[in-house]
Amino acid sequence: MHVIGTVGLPGSGKGEAATVAREEGIPVVTMGDVVRQETADRGLDPAKDHGKVAQTLRDENGPAAIAERSLPMIEDRLEDHETVLIDGIRSGTEVDVFEERFGEDFTLVSIEAPFEVRAERIDARGRDADETDGGEGLAARDERERGFGMDDAMARADVVVENTDTLETFHDRIRAIVRDGVDREVSHR
Repeated sequence: MHVIGTVGLPGSGKGEAATVAREEGIPVVTMGDVVRQETADRGLDPAKDHGKVAQTLRDENGPAAIAERSLPMIEDRLEDHETVLIDGIRSGTEVDVFEERFGEDFTLVSIEAPFEVRAERIDARGRDADETDGGEGLAARDERERGFGMDDAMARADVVVENTDTLETFHDRIRAIVRDGVDREVSHR
């Protein structure tokens, strides 16, 4: 069994890492999907209200709420697969949940890229409403996610992948991690 979690600020490449995992036949549990579903269940717009609902879930059910809601999905996929990727861990508290449940079988990967690069990627994907459309700007999203404890989670990573090269290079690095695991002593910067 191997559970790989990804952490990184918006636009860093977590979704691309999930795509690589899926291409390798590895199921992906996206923590953001838990929030998107809750947003829809509350009759709100996922493009505009995602961040507010994420905060509300944590306020109502504690800082580990989203990680705890994802555990049954992860365990379900582990019944039929050796490896599962968790997309989008946001805090050290969430890391605690996965380390407690999966122990040495859990690997945390921090995906990192500079603000300007991430901003270009977010604009290009066109998935999120920006400030002019009633959504959040990238600086505000970074601040909110850092408020969840993302810096702590990123600092605790077993491996760091700098996502500043070509998309192909990034895919190769992620493919190596999901296929072969990682040596916990080696950073892929």
